[in-house]
Amino acid sequence: MTQAAISTTDLVASTEIVPAIENPFEYLGADGFVWINADSVIVTSGIAATALPSEVHAALERISGDGAIACGALPFANASHASMVIPSRVLRQSATETTITTIEGAHIGSPHRYAHTPLRFTVEACQDLTTWDAIVASALASIDDRAVDKVVLAREVLVTADHNFNVPEVLTTLQRTQPGCFVYANGGFVGASPELLVRRTDSHVVSMPMAGTVPRQASIEADDATIAMLRASMKDNAEHRYVVEAVVGALAQHCDSITVGDALPVRLATLTHLTTQISATLLDNSTALELALALHPTPAVGGTPTEAALQLIATLEPFDRRCYAGPVGWVDKAGNGEFAVALRCAELDGNTARLVAGVGIVDGSDPDLEWAETQAKLEPMLRALVRP
Repeated sequence: MTQAAISTTDLVASTEIVPAIENPFEYLGADGFVWINADSVIVTSGIAATALPSEVHAALERISGDGAIACGALPFANASHASMVIPSRVLRQSATETTITTIEGAHIGSPHRYAHTPLRFTVEACQDLTTWDAIVASALASIDDRAVDKVVLAREVLVTADHNFNVPEVLTTLQRTQPGCFVYANGGFVGASPELLVRRTDSHVVSMPMAGTVPRQASIEADDATIAMLRASMKDNAEHRYVVEAVVGALAQHCDSITVGDALPVRLATLTHLTTQISATLLDNSTALELALALHPTPAVGGTPTEAALQLIATLEPFDRRCYAGPVGWVDKAGNGEFAVALRCAELDGNTARLVAGVGIVDGSDPDLEWAETQAKLEPMLRALVRP
């Protein structure tokens, strides 16, 4: 959100333990935020204050009491110039405890009510295969000229329904169909990301970059064979290595004791990704949000070298990514928090939905295979939206 900042001076947060809530989405405001991981659920409503990322920590510190957070989805470009929201009410629920934090005196707002469920849909690819092939060919020419080593290119799909999309219904579907992902919403921006950008828990920092992808197969034997090809692929391993090296380099500016695991396949509902767990010990006072901005954009969503890849994206992609592939997550007063890369996402606006999916282009990339990979990455959100 990009509205003007609201002062947090004299704001007071109070937190109470409440009984477990069967449907946390009942507490979701129309412009609220949702964060669901394997262990907990966060659902917010209302806006007590807003702040630029550089001002978030100070804004949270000015709030008396505990439990306030700043949350949101930041755009892919110029993320540091967009606003984070400090919600008026925060519901947190885990297996052991449910709490509600309220900013005293702040307007909470009412949940958005949906009169109908969409039943009829049209799906339109905004770029056709011929256009896509030409864009990828241009990227490969830049790679041949050594202008970049890798660039991530994306494409758009629009879905139009006969009624407005129901955000809680979409989130419920994603939660059920995309286990192992971070399910999120920021107003009408919804998704289920497999990729942890960064998690900070006191001095412990974790990032789990992903790059290198194959679709899941119908049988275990075929799936195992496809994953074996992924692990042996020079192209996919090179693409993955670029990302790991960039994450380690960025974390080294703030951390020591950096431990890099092996690149391992992580099987999700429809795709398998090469993933590396990177752990580190924080040396300075960087918050989870500050670490997320230090890491963004990784070569998994931008390319390498970073600036050259971003310039190429701006030249070749015929649209604004907005929040696609930007950081999405939350941070608290202590600086702890969790951010994912905003992938497998849709921007819902009434009865329309805008989906974006991208792929890494490196030496040896085949345009038609990369198109097929974007189709596979679009499928989880299409399944959540287009339901007869």
